[in-house]
Amino acid sequence: MERNFAFADVSLPVPVDRCFTYRLPETLRHRVQPGCRLLVPFSTRKLAGVVLRLHNDPPDVEVRDVLRLLDAEPAFDDEMIGLARWVAGYYCAPLGEVLRSMAPISAEVRHGRIWALTQKGLDVTRQLGLDGQEADPAAAVLRSLEARPLAEATLERKIPGARKLLVSLERKGLVECEHSAGVRDPLRAPASKLFAEFARRPDADGKMPRAERELLAYLELHPGPHRLSDLERSVKGASQAGRALARKGFAHLRYDLATGDASWAHPRHALTGPQQRAFEAIRAALAARRFQALLLHGVTGSGKTEVYLNAIEAALELGRGALLMVPEIALTPAVAGQFHARFGDRVAILHSAFNDAERAEQWRRLRSGAARVGVGTRSAVFAPVRDLGLVIVDEEHDHSYKQEETPRYNGRDVAVLRAQRAGAVAVLGSATPSLESRYNADRGKYALLELPARIADRPMPSVQIVDMREEFLETRQSALFSRRLLESIAARLEAGEQTILLMNRRGFSSSVSCRSCGERLQCVNCAIGLTFHRRDNRLLCHYCNYAQRVPKVCPSCGSEYLYFLGSGSEKVEDELRRHFPQARLARLDRDTAAGRHQYERILGGFREGAFDILVGTQMIAKGHDIPNVTLVGVINADIGLSLPDFRAAERTFQLLTQVAGRAGRHHLPGQVVIQTNSPDHYAIRCAAAQDYAQFYQKELEFRRLMRYPPFCAMANVLIRAATQEAALRLSAEAAQQLGPGGAGIRILGPAEAPVPRLKNEYRYQILIKALSRPQLKDMLHALRRYSVEQKWPAAALVVDVDPMTLL
Repeated sequence: MERNFAFADVSLPVPVDRCFTYRLPETLRHRVQPGCRLLVPFSTRKLAGVVLRLHNDPPDVEVRDVLRLLDAEPAFDDEMIGLARWVAGYYCAPLGEVLRSMAPISAEVRHGRIWALTQKGLDVTRQLGLDGQEADPAAAVLRSLEARPLAEATLERKIPGARKLLVSLERKGLVECEHSAGVRDPLRAPASKLFAEFARRPDADGKMPRAERELLAYLELHPGPHRLSDLERSVKGASQAGRALARKGFAHLRYDLATGDASWAHPRHALTGPQQRAFEAIRAALAARRFQALLLHGVTGSGKTEVYLNAIEAALELGRGALLMVPEIALTPAVAGQFHARFGDRVAILHSAFNDAERAEQWRRLRSGAARVGVGTRSAVFAPVRDLGLVIVDEEHDHSYKQEETPRYNGRDVAVLRAQRAGAVAVLGSATPSLESRYNADRGKYALLELPARIADRPMPSVQIVDMREEFLETRQSALFSRRLLESIAARLEAGEQTILLMNRRGFSSSVSCRSCGERLQCVNCAIGLTFHRRDNRLLCHYCNYAQRVPKVCPSCGSEYLYFLGSGSEKVEDELRRHFPQARLARLDRDTAAGRHQYERILGGFREGAFDILVGTQMIAKGHDIPNVTLVGVINADIGLSLPDFRAAERTFQLLTQVAGRAGRHHLPGQVVIQTNSPDHYAIRCAAAQDYAQFYQKELEFRRLMRYPPFCAMANVLIRAATQEAALRLSAEAAQQLGPGGAGIRILGPAEAPVPRLKNEYRYQILIKALSRPQLKDMLHALRRYSVEQKWPAAALVVDVDPMTLL
């Protein structure tokens, strides 16, 4: 049927629960479809939004025109828009912000600001010219704008610091700003990142520049993709010629697919009995072509990845696509190497270490069907895999699947729902399943598959708990390492074996205080202590990244007697160098591995034997399979246990169990040494025994008594404001709006958040527990409507449904 609609309802990435209607120009009325993206004016800005509805019903208010169509075909189909609506409703998030987070193609729209002089600014500029004050930076900005309006980036290049000056000049009414937006040219990426491949010859013998003609002939004679920068050796001017040929349709250009390191891949092996039974259950579910959720509970080293690989092969044989989610960026190189070794170019990798253009390229490969297998982190749950038949969530318990900004969705739960809507099979895998997932298996919502032993019947590592209180009494020293751990490390160095040491805290010292007045040095933006990083000789806030030099005297009393408390991964590395000067050490945390390449370099070097000891935070705890690691040491197992969070024990058990599983995964036996001041805590005892069943029963009983998930639906309502008075007032209004609770509802608060000030915002929270999830959902949506009606600031109300942390 011919399309000829005059108006489009567009969902925009703004914190408002509504669509906006725009008029379609005549030239676009036959081309726009639901799911396409449009560039539209919004206030003084230009935003990219998604078309939800086309119609001929003129609204009662003045309508603005659409500026541009961004997609020749819809970026979102009906299934994905339906999923977005569910996420927006369940997690109480604006639909436009959900849609923006679902696709990595929003970066294709280039936003900027154009600055121009006001009449007042023009008068002042002329006066400045007469007085000869061009040396003043503010005057230089005004003089630059006298001839014509300029982009902010252009002004910043001409006059360093122009951005701050423009804000000040705008406040004085001398300049005004207009927001601009345009579409980025995808072919402007560096030549080293682009691959060229022959597409077709011109239909007619028209004139073509020599470089384009030679490059096209070369590509035709040498089939397959060629890196554009390498082609410069064969064809002069190949970089520009390749882009020109791509624009004309004679060549294909694509981004470097970053296929991962194949050295991570393990050779294919015959499945063990438990692996085969788990795979057969997944294959039977795939053959049934209906939704089924399965929980794959396998101990560390039991071969869950091989089950995943075989299940994906089975899905592909049935003509269906597959999606694998991993919890962190740190796991992706290992997973990518294995999956590319098995499936080649049918795999697309989606994670945040890629730049915007690379992510968009991978997303398009999945949407077009060129790739049938998607591998990525949390946001990969929205990957446009065609005919989705299998969704696998590896390490399903990991808290990084929960997004900590709007929309605050849990990637694991959305993955299960997406599989249900697609009639696909969902597989949740973990050595330490979350209580919610295991409880769902007990209730029959998920089928339970178990891998109870390691491959080839390799033994689990022996685990020793060292009570650091007794260690202090015996040695009279408050040491970082126990004698047993030092002896074990020395033995591994002597034998040529490798060691992993976990210290789940960054930096050198966790706090700095004054011995005279007791003042603790805190962040200027947050109610949190600063962490000392000795390598950079600075104090750093791990929440807002505020940094300052270490003061020579106490800022409060002027005393010179500052002392450093606590330990971090940097101090562990320093102490190790003192104890073992001959050892080759590496440290893996956010300070040493800020990006993908640093991470791969450090972990790859450790895997190849370039380092004897690897020190790190939780980045080293999960998913790594390094044959020569026979010792794992946990420096302080108590970190996290004392946090005011109902999941503290569960997270500690999971982390200790996972890191212990790095030892003895191949032919050499493994040993684990856990140092703690709480040796009798059930989380530490159960982790040492690798006894998930006992921990599950103890933690489940605690949750049942305290009415925490999975025995209730829960939401954390956070109120934020620039002043404490405003935060108190808004939190009191929220509490009044929510009411006292009632049957099946318990409301706790408002109270100060555990971190009462963060990034210059005061924070109060209200915790809601409900036996009925629909009742909870209605309360939260009513509160959001109230905040809009009362014109609260857009960022004042944060609703976190199914929170993973209460901090």
